[in-house]
Amino acid sequence: MMKTIYLLFFLPLMIQCTDKEVSLPHLKISENKRFLMTDDATPFFWLGDTGWLLFKKLNREETEKYLEDRKQKGFNVVQVMLIHDIGNSANAYGDSAIFNKNIANINTTQGSDPTDENQYDYWDHVDYVVKLAEKKGIYMAFVPIWGSNVRAGYVSPDEAGVYASFLANRYKNQSNIIWLNGGDVRGTDSLAVWQTIGNTIHEFTSNQLITFHPFGRTLSSDWFHHEKWLDFNMFQSGHRRYDQDNTERCFGEDSWRYVTLDYHQFPTKPTIDGEPSYEHIPQGLHDSLQPKWTGDDVRRYAYWSVFAGAFGHTYGHSSIMQFYGPDDTLKSYYPTIFWEVALDEPGGCAMKYLKDLVLSKPYFDRIPDQSMIVEGQGEKYDYLIACRGERYALVYTYSGRQFSVDGTKLKSSQLLASWFNPRNGETTFIDTIQNGTNIAFDPPGDVQHGKDWVLVLEASK
Repeated sequence: MMKTIYLLFFLPLMIQCTDKEVSLPHLKISENKRFLMTDDATPFFWLGDTGWLLFKKLNREETEKYLEDRKQKGFNVVQVMLIHDIGNSANAYGDSAIFNKNIANINTTQGSDPTDENQYDYWDHVDYVVKLAEKKGIYMAFVPIWGSNVRAGYVSPDEAGVYASFLANRYKNQSNIIWLNGGDVRGTDSLAVWQTIGNTIHEFTSNQLITFHPFGRTLSSDWFHHEKWLDFNMFQSGHRRYDQDNTERCFGEDSWRYVTLDYHQFPTKPTIDGEPSYEHIPQGLHDSLQPKWTGDDVRRYAYWSVFAGAFGHTYGHSSIMQFYGPDDTLKSYYPTIFWEVALDEPGGCAMKYLKDLVLSKPYFDRIPDQSMIVEGQGEKYDYLIACRGERYALVYTYSGRQFSVDGTKLKSSQLLASWFNPRNGETTFIDTIQNGTNIAFDPPGDVQHGKDWVLVLEASK
């Protein structure tokens, strides 16, 4: 197979995504700097899936199955690595992204005919997936190079500049691209590389959003909040239990605390949990004998984060993120089910209910408001969290315990009260009630972790 090595900062011949009309609008930051919206000001609730190894593991047929499933389940963003392992960058077709373990030596061919192995290359396959995702209404959140490669010293700032220029020029006119600089890494690990990638992509792709995917239990704002290239913040609440978190912050499973940190940053920027605990992964990651995170857990992470002020949420599953299949001899974090089976896991299936609930209310005026909870906000799994707009409020309880709210934040003498079930998306009307400063509510069923409910209050008049 004839190959071409590119060592240029500007590669106009490589742009292959500019000749077709795009079908998805560009994303941008909302006017109040808290949310994302499309360029026609339509609210965009990020419901992401971590399909990290998609480009490495799946062929076209498998990619079609995966993306169609995620579309049907309401996901509209897939987070994916462009290069996972600099020492083995080959995809399912045996085509490598780069030569000689050097991201500046980009491996491409002339043409893009998938039936001709002398034409179709790694980057042609990426192009195919991007366009397929576009047709399905899905945005692709690209990690250019996974952080472990940079942390190990395999990437210099100059090489990063060449590679970032290649990527930016190839995809700068593709509307369904979001950039995730970093990749499970601290910003201080090779800071110059991350700044080079961020600044280079920002220079060429000013109409595409970019953030930084950080190491577990850290936030992009720890290093890059004031950088011009960082459009929104991302944190990784991570995979550890309360008793497993030995960091200085020691937030444990309280994902809402990360949101609160970013929410009070200045200047204001949106924030999101880009990697909470994955469904079906061992708690703490590294011990196969530990219990695995469940669908109940991933729902809790999602509702806590969004109600605390995040503009969306990313879901993950241990088998899906690595596309673990029957032919795999290497696997990470002890998966026991194949990725095609994992597509129907209960936590992933329930994510769309959160998205639908939030989008069913006025979007851009939503704020976190714990003052609505009269007393006893609770700790850990008993924590209650509230958010509201001008004429509605949402209160989430993971354990289904009784609580009281101050409804007078909604300027209405009467309120329409309902229970929303995060497990199946069903809404049950309670009653039209008189507004007041101390209104008691008792969720249906027993008090038990995982029997979660959302109280929905709406102004009646």
